[in-house]
Amino acid sequence: MRVGVTGASGLIGRSLVGALRERGDTIVTFVRPTTTSHGGDVVRWDPERALFDDADIKRASGFDAVVHLAGAGIGDRRWSPARKREILASRVQSTSLLVNALGELANGVEILASASAVGWYGSRGDEGLDEESPRGEGFLSDVCVAWENATSPLEERGMGVAHLRSGIVLSSRGGALKKQLTLFRSGLGGSYGAGGQWMSVISLYDEVRALLWTIDHRLTGPVNLVAPQPITNRAFTRVLARTLRRPALLTVPKWTLKAALGAEMADELILASQRVTPKSLLSSNFKFEHEDANVALKWALNSKS
Repeated sequence: MRVGVTGASGLIGRSLVGALRERGDTIVTFVRPTTTSHGGDVVRWDPERALFDDADIKRASGFDAVVHLAGAGIGDRRWSPARKREILASRVQSTSLLVNALGELANGVEILASASAVGWYGSRGDEGLDEESPRGEGFLSDVCVAWENATSPLEERGMGVAHLRSGIVLSSRGGALKKQLTLFRSGLGGSYGAGGQWMSVISLYDEVRALLWTIDHRLTGPVNLVAPQPITNRAFTRVLARTLRRPALLTVPKWTLKAALGAEMADELILASQRVTPKSLLSSNFKFEHEDANVALKWALNSKS
């Protein structure tokens, strides 16, 4: 297949490009104009300025699939009003720019797999959630709704669009787990708040496999990229500590998290409860290698890929 990838320099993007290359697909990466090391076919673009390199996009011609992963990091720094605007704009503007460009291609694209997140569901306590559940409340839910709505022009033209609602992607090389490892390896790890909030996780290995499955099988609509078995934060803490063979006796109080991150960020990123299952993937007969956090963590901590 001929596959376009945005966000190819990120944790998931790098692994996806490697998997596509390994199976022999032709990869076209979308890069910033200042990028000097291209390493293959590229389309230069600047989402903040709503610009594409016309020659690059014409040369790209068409795609069998495009996987759109670009966007500013949700948890990279405190949510000031300016940072929240940046998070929203980086997702909506880049998606709208990409959708418009793909819509103008003579050969178009067979499927766009566009990133979203389980933040779409908001914090829902013990409620079981799947792709048919209604949206939630809060900043992240608002972002995800606007992010997904930005693909509407392609869907209205009859092109396939999958909304990739990813959970917490487990890898020792990046993301939330990498940030936790230093504390846990020092014996200073612990649960957040009461620890009863549900976490929907997925190994980086299964995340990439699910992405490939989505474009290969032309899945459309919302697709939850999470392992079949959600886990509470308290249980996740025990599994991580046991896997590292370190104690995790501490509890980080809610007030400490809110003081450090701000109340809104703490409530939506750390303390939110999301008990999400991958109904779309399972219904399409996708088989997870790591069905629960225990095996996903063991893979993440032992894998070098």
